[in-house]
Amino acid sequence: MIVIMNGMMNGSGMGGGFFGFGLISILVIAAIIVIVVWMMKPGKNQTSSSDSLETLKKRLAKGEITEEEYDRLKKKLEQ
Repeated sequence: MIVIMNGMMNGSGMGGGFFGFGLISILVIAAIIVIVVWMMKPGKNQTSSSDSLETLKKRLAKGEITEEEYDRLKKKLEQ
């Protein structure tokens, strides 16, 4: 029993010291940070309101929408 306890206290037991649980903890925390940052950045499919406004202006110029529709949609974009 003394030999087993002595081995665990030196980091060669189940815990493994820093390179066991400590390293795994750091890797898990780093992975969580990477995932959160990845989720927060805008994707390629997301458009900014200025891009949407430009599309709206083009649709008005082509006659696809009326001025009333343009004003209503512009107000929605600015919310």
